Amino acid sequence: MAKILIAGGGIGGLATALSVSRQGHEVVVLERRDCFTELGAGIQLGPNAFHALDRLGVGDTVRTRAVSIDELRFMDATTDQKVRAMPLTGAYLKRFGNPYAVVHRIDIYEPLLQACQSCDTIDLRVNSSVERYEQDSRGVTVFLTDGSQERGAALIGADGINSSVRKQLVGDGYPQVSGHTIYRSVVPMDQVPEELRWNTVTLWAGPNWHFVHYPIGGGEFFNLAATRNNGATEAVIGLPVARDVVLNEFPELGETARRLLELGEDWRSWVLCDRDPVEKWTDGKVVLVGDAAHPMLQYAAQGACQALEDAVVLGDLIGTGTAEFEQRFEKFNAARRERTGALQVLAREMGRQLYHPVGDAAKARNEMLQGLSDDDLYDKVAWVHGTKVGDRG
Repeated sequence: MAKILIAGGGIGGLATALSVSRQGHEVVVLERRDCFTELGAGIQLGPNAFHALDRLGVGDTVRTRAVSIDELRFMDATTDQKVRAMPLTGAYLKRFGNPYAVVHRIDIYEPLLQACQSCDTIDLRVNSSVERYEQDSRGVTVFLTDGSQERGAALIGADGINSSVRKQLVGDGYPQVSGHTIYRSVVPMDQVPEELRWNTVTLWAGPNWHFVHYPIGGGEFFNLAATRNNGATEAVIGLPVARDVVLNEFPELGETARRLLELGEDWRSWVLCDRDPVEKWTDGKVVLVGDAAHPMLQYAAQGACQALEDAVVLGDLIGTGTAEFEQRFEKFNAARRERTGALQVLAREMGRQLYHPVGDAAKARNEMLQGLSDDDLYDKVAWVHGTKVGDRG
């Protein structure tokens, strides 16, 4: 048994803790905040995420909290017209073996947290912000911002897009600000007109903006997320914003989408950030996972999914041994960098080419989507949704 340190107690950190502990290792999770919780609202989970959750032992619990969606629906927001939809039942389920579902972030976080809390070999610590690390032939020493230290055989950086571990390991500065601001709100489902309670992830695409909504919380709540390419230059995280400000940001919305946007209250805003893909996430006995390794924009709906995949792959590769972490981490890096890097690039391109085109480019996008069959759509997403990392079947 080796003692493995994990910086960060978010979805990726807890998933990694579970995966590594199941190889027989002792795990210490160092969370900078004063409690273990998850911020934010709804997220989408593809079949690949559920495969990883099953491998981690929490898939069934998450399914009981998730809403399995009937289709991904693409709408022209200025005309109120349906452009195309990808069915997520029947042939989709048969092909990919798991549902496409939506959850509140806490509904995936709590099962992971409870599984970690029930594991005798996982030590969850709050108020433990990692500042830097040093390593030698015997292991890694982590230095916390309060002046204390923690020693382990290896360190996994799961401390997010602003990772202090990445700052030392990669040294690529601040995240890139996309210029896109997202406004989020969650409202009770009983406030949504019955004729608009669609069991879909619906995307309304407009000129340099889009609006997404779907049910979460077992169908008890309605998640609203509206994004505008407004040239924002500074990162913002969860800043309260007045309802009128949000409504005025999307004046071109058609009637139906406008009705839905007007349901939102207590809006908060984020400015989306990511980083360029990098080749190397390892430094000897130190490795990065999740957003610390490959942060991506929201447009491919794969950020949390890829963190879960990381956890499964790293656990499998780290094995039960107490040495050779350098080689095991390098294998993990090699196994994951091409896939996650491609998704980082895809997420950016989806924002430009699919969600936010203007004029003739938007018309061409609609015609392209309308020309695709269901099987064509499934083929396009198969490399993402159909991947079963660490599949032992």
